[in-house]
Amino acid sequence: MSDDMTLGTVKYETRDRKAYLTLNRPDRLNAINEQLAREIPLAVERANDDPDVHVIILQGAGRAFCSGYDLKDFAERGMGTQDAVWDPIKDFRMMKRNTDDYFSLWRSLKPTIAKVHGHAVAGGSDIALSCDQVIMADDARIGYMPARVWGCPTTAMWVYRLGAERAKRMLLTGDTIDGKQAADWGLVLESAPAEELDARVEALADRMAGVPVNQLVMQKLMINQAYDNMGLHGTQVLATLFDGITRHSPEGRWFQGFAAEHGFHEAVKWRDSGRWIPEGGGPVPTKSDLDG
Repeated sequence: MSDDMTLGTVKYETRDRKAYLTLNRPDRLNAINEQLAREIPLAVERANDDPDVHVIILQGAGRAFCSGYDLKDFAERGMGTQDAVWDPIKDFRMMKRNTDDYFSLWRSLKPTIAKVHGHAVAGGSDIALSCDQVIMADDARIGYMPARVWGCPTTAMWVYRLGAERAKRMLLTGDTIDGKQAADWGLVLESAPAEELDARVEALADRMAGVPVNQLVMQKLMINQAYDNMGLHGTQVLATLFDGITRHSPEGRWFQGFAAEHGFHEAVKWRDSGRWIPEGGGPVPTKSDLDG
């Protein structure tokens, strides 16, 4: 039985007791816009409502899983950045809704598996790490580069998956790691050669699909409750507030102004190079600064 549908930015298909959710903005490396965020929970709900679906697989179309927020909109055009006097609760409501959209994958009654190829970075890592299981290609990359400036991972799943020391290692540098290292550290379940990624995911999904749905739901709810007992929701509230602050701090405004002036590629290049980010903000670099 097949139940295929494209919402617009998320493609939905079913076969063999599995629902396939495909982030479908390949021309933008599946970068997050408002529509994509809103459509993830719609697709998850559809899968949960289908008695023939036992397992949900999340994947990305094209060359990447998800490259994070679409910086063409959010950095260059300033979408989501308020005026100098800003309302933190307005920002919190916007970002908390996005966090809840991604976390529909974690809250889904049925198990979710992220199949990561290419990149799952910045907000894309939030989406991947919201799944119950993550399998990466060996050469795929995962990380949260906006930890250097202009972001805080709102789902907070880095610390819950890695522990404090390695979460700090990632979020105090903004570095990325490949699938092999992510699996070695326990950030993701396993990695596989790129040509074997589909088969590895299918094998795990098929194994789960043979379990009755009610059994899957009860095991998942029990495990998730342990994380809730550890304060997961409260940590996400704090992280979501901090994300808004990072984008409206003097340094965050400097980064957004840089992107608006020179394009987000140049802004990201500066941020990720380790070059000095002016504390307290400062003038946006000129073209000669970039060339130098």
